[in-house]
Amino acid sequence: MSAAPIRVLVVDDEPDIVALVAYHLAKEGYRVATASDGHEALQIARREPPSLVVLDLMLPGMSGFEVLQQLRAGEATRSVAVLMLTARKEEQDRIEGLSLGADDYLTKPFSPQELVLRVGAILRRVSAASAPPTDRMTIGPIVIDRVGHRVLVDGAEIELTPTEYKLLLTLAERRGRVLSRSHLLETVWEAAPDIQTRTVDMHVQRLRSKLGDAGDVVETVRGFGYRLRVESGARA
Repeated sequence: MSAAPIRVLVVDDEPDIVALVAYHLAKEGYRVATASDGHEALQIARREPPSLVVLDLMLPGMSGFEVLQQLRAGEATRSVAVLMLTARKEEQDRIEGLSLGADDYLTKPFSPQELVLRVGAILRRVSAASAPPTDRMTIGPIVIDRVGHRVLVDGAEIELTPTEYKLLLTLAERRGRVLSRSHLLETVWEAAPDIQTRTVDMHVQRLRSKLGDAGDVVETVRGFGYRLRVESGARA
């Protein structure tokens, strides 16, 4: 018995955009639902949560930011992946979308082929990050031994402090997702998120240095935080 098609919800108040996106996603085998405003989108998402939402930022009545906030606040929808799709190109909009939990950001005008590729990449990242935990995680040349609290690069063990290990593990467990500095402070250091400190940045620099050539797997998302890049073949 074949697996059910992955469900994607497209939210935009421009009928031509909705039709274009829905056509190309359906052609790739996705089951597509559509909504023209935020209230309708939330009703659909709560009734039958999709795997991913393609979400316009400028919607009538309720902005895409508000829709994203409500998706992340709902128990049934908080893990739904979100690709922001908008004509607004300002960096602050992108940062705000990522800080609210968007998985990626694509500006209009856009290539339908690129959108389809980004949807597939997001879904692969989410699937990898949500895989059941095992004793070992492998990301490219990096192996994290959860039981032994050890990290190996190309088979050789590297010495990490407990904080550096926890930082790497936190990024690895959510690989592909952007984590803000405040989130990392709360999770790794158990510190109040409003503390203004460069502690995270300094630890990331030291972690990258110790990982050597593999350190570039830890990506900086300018103005927001960090993300562990998903390597082909990465597994938990």
